[in-house]
Amino acid sequence: MLELQGRTAVITGAGRGLGAALAVSLAEARCNLILCGRNLEALERVAETISHRTGRRPICIEVDLADSDSVQRAVEAITRLKDCLDLLVNNGAMWLEASDLPYTAEEVLGVVNSAVTGTFLFTQGLLPLLARSRYPDIVTIGSTSGLPNARLDNVSVPFYAAKRAQAAIAEGLQQMLSGMPIRSIAVHPPNLDDIQPGEPEWTAAAGRIKGARGTNRDVVEAVLFAVTRPRHITLSMVLDAGDGGLLPTGNG
Repeated sequence: MLELQGRTAVITGAGRGLGAALAVSLAEARCNLILCGRNLEALERVAETISHRTGRRPICIEVDLADSDSVQRAVEAITRLKDCLDLLVNNGAMWLEASDLPYTAEEVLGVVNSAVTGTFLFTQGLLPLLARSRYPDIVTIGSTSGLPNARLDNVSVPFYAAKRAQAAIAEGLQQMLSGMPIRSIAVHPPNLDDIQPGEPEWTAAAGRIKGARGTNRDVVEAVLFAVTRPRHITLSMVLDAGDGGLLPTGNG
């Protein structure tokens, strides 16, 4: 298993939920972190938690993935701060649940632009920094909603389509980066219970039985496993928390 100590990681959507859990866990693996998200105050709260737990405070950068200008500013800010990145975790996206009412153009554009346009432009902008690493990885947090033949269930069609496109980005990057050291890793979780490191639920999650809902811890452990594999191994992982049959879908 490869060690993560000393690696520099960028995480989008790091201000809450799964992004915050990934940030804390990567910090405890002794990564140097850059936390990105729409809410700078939320990012600072996560950074403060990490500082108390590890003694090292991450850098926080505000970015709205649905806004290409904001994405460009964030890329420029990271480029000024770092000349090399080891890990990019594309976790940021906007959730839009199923509704009987029509969606506004702003809602649809927000979902699609954050998951697809913003994710790709952010990744593209950071590729030169990743290319300077000895062990560069891009991890895209997709969703079982984005898998072929997944049930729509409680997700909106725009979210369903955006997650399908996000999966295609991860797959396309694998092909585009063929022959380069950069790995494109995909993790597709189902609906998740939002638990955080240090909470009793985080410890208890390891004892859940088949058919129980997935948790943030399951995704964090999948990411840590994937990025610590030998460099000749690239993983695409589907986390099935169901009890058999069709994969569950949701806002994972």
